[in-house]
Amino acid sequence: MRDWPLWEVFVRSRRGLSHVHVGSLHAPDAEMALRNARDLYTRRQEGVSLWVVPAAEIVASSPDEADAFFDPAADKIYRHPTFYDVPEGVEHL
Repeated sequence: MRDWPLWEVFVRSRRGLSHVHVGSLHAPDAEMALRNARDLYTRRQEGVSLWVVPAAEIVASSPDEADAFFDPAADKIYRHPTFYDVPEGVEHL
């Protein structure tokens, strides 16, 4: 069991909502990871959908490099809603 890979588990609680990370588990393969995740994380019918992802396959940015990684987006002011003027009389965009 120590050699089994680590799987990250994501559950969607209702249709239309996003999957949320709920925990991790060890399993020999994807099918067993999915079954174990169902038994462990949806015992009380908390979800309508499960994702299991091998932890070794997840690629993430480093929190230490957040400034350099996300900085290019700061110079694109047109991405912010405050850049645009809303015409009078428009209630909903």
